[in-house]
Amino acid sequence: MKKILTCILAVLGIVTAVSVTGAPAKPDKKPMTERPDMEQIKREVTDPASKYYYPKLMEMYERNETIMNLQDYRHLYYGYLFQEDFNPYRHSEVSSKNESLYYKSKHTRAELDSIISYAKEALKDNPFDLSQMNFMIYALRERGKVNLANIWQYRLNHLLQAIVSSGTGADKDNAWYVINPRHEYNIINFQNAVAKHQEYEEPYFDRIDVEKKGGKESGTYYFNIRNLLEEYYRKFPE
Repeated sequence: MKKILTCILAVLGIVTAVSVTGAPAKPDKKPMTERPDMEQIKREVTDPASKYYYPKLMEMYERNETIMNLQDYRHLYYGYLFQEDFNPYRHSEVSSKNESLYYKSKHTRAELDSIISYAKEALKDNPFDLSQMNFMIYALRERGKVNLANIWQYRLNHLLQAIVSSGTGADKDNAWYVINPRHEYNIINFQNAVAKHQEYEEPYFDRIDVEKKGGKESGTYYFNIRNLLEEYYRKFPE
């Protein structure tokens, strides 16, 4: 099945971004690997006087602003933890419909339009559903809507960069921080790898053993889900 792989992450977590015009966007001068300070992020995204105040960030994001840098995207991604509609285990019916449709071997124009429509609906419910972004990009490109596909590619690339900038994934001390367990598999898939085994390790880590496609290389990645769990249990104590 012919599909585009929207982004392959380098081992060091540097993502090549695509601008809305299709030209490579300039990366940050010093791509960083830094554990996110969740308390500071929470203060800043909830402070109306802060440049990272969440409604302002989301407005910029929805305007397709290409001036947003890595820090903006880190606050946008991790700041979503502290929004009222945050629920990392929510999975909509329309998302399941789109997954079934996307993985068909071939698509008609009507099916591509359906993929786009389903993805838009799913992203209204969960703005950081990275799989739906990937589906959207594929369908838009197949329909010849390149500029719009590039906008979504830019967003996806920078969200991925926000995640991989949180660590190296090599061990618990350098685990990648995610706000949704599904993002663990997005990161792995976008590295052209396949998850072979997943295991929860105390106190708040997901360990995933992976194999590069082709079976030539294997490895283990760690994801920190502490803040995800804390916010989930705070909102849904039952």
